[in-house]
Amino acid sequence: MSTGESEDLAVVTRGLTKRFGKLVAVDHLDLAVRRGELYGFLGPNGAGKSTTLRMLCGILEPTEGEGHVLGIDIRTDPERVKSAIGYMSQRFSLYDDLTVDENLTFYARVYMVPRAERAARIARMVRLADLGGRERQLSGQLSGGYRQRLALACALVHAPALIFLDEPTAGVDPVSRRTFWALIRRLADEGTTILVTTHYMDEAELCDSLGFIYQGRLIAHGSPERIKGETFRRPVVELDVHDVRAATEVLSDWAAVEEVVRVGRLLRVILVPDAPGADGVRAWLTGRSITVRAARDVEPSVEDLFVSFVDTERKDRVREQLRALSGAVGGTGTGEPEGASAPSVAKPAPAPPQAK
Repeated sequence: MSTGESEDLAVVTRGLTKRFGKLVAVDHLDLAVRRGELYGFLGPNGAGKSTTLRMLCGILEPTEGEGHVLGIDIRTDPERVKSAIGYMSQRFSLYDDLTVDENLTFYARVYMVPRAERAARIARMVRLADLGGRERQLSGQLSGGYRQRLALACALVHAPALIFLDEPTAGVDPVSRRTFWALIRRLADEGTTILVTTHYMDEAELCDSLGFIYQGRLIAHGSPERIKGETFRRPVVELDVHDVRAATEVLSDWAAVEEVVRVGRLLRVILVPDAPGADGVRAWLTGRSITVRAARDVEPSVEDLFVSFVDTERKDRVREQLRALSGAVGGTGTGEPEGASAPSVAKPAPAPPQAK
């Protein structure tokens, strides 16, 4: 990699691997995150997201491979990495018996913000996180949404060029999630590089670039548009049919269908590459006495992309896991109606593409 290319990257890894005994948590990961972008790191629980972040933050030593964060070697200089970045864990590292102001002051001192700059920096963080009027409130008494924003403010108090967010919206309500994402989108637009792990597929749509990790391996990466257009290459059809169960059974026997997913009263049909679209699906069902009220071609969702890259026999389990995780906060996380999804019917699909 040339010097110019290296300077454009906030994070770059080559063959990054972490083993815990015989378990390979992260498997030869090649990652590249450009400066100033909002990068979404996606995958179900146990995929290796948090382990990767801990290596990039200098907390865990890699078993193999190499990595640089803001030009700093994570193997030889992990302490320097820690001081140069911001990190927000999914558990919100706050002191419940300290006030909002005291938590910010504590982290400003830990990150060695000059004394002359602390007051102005803390005041800016209070405004950024919309915590005005709560400076003297104990953090343990804040709602989940306010605790989330305070944790982010503490991670930003030293004005890092790069911040890692490890599933920052886990366990907070949908309104707080939306507010939080508006905040980090604003930070990215102002030039801060953000790498965020998430299992919420709707959040992924808000990122500039995505990396899909499964069983410790990066299985696809690029912008959402690029992955949908160049990597997925499968027609997706949404159907409104009279008899959902009968339509599902008929479609599952058709070689042109890769997967059928029930979403409320609708069916979402993922077809094999180059298969006919909505008109072809309608004709197939009509020819088998299935009444089709509506059929339309739709854009694949990020969930469709992710599940398509997973081994066929694991598709149902992964899709159900993603929805269960998202549904834990009262929403689907996939942009689909709540309480409406049923297990999908998956069929053999081509092997997942190799990440470039």
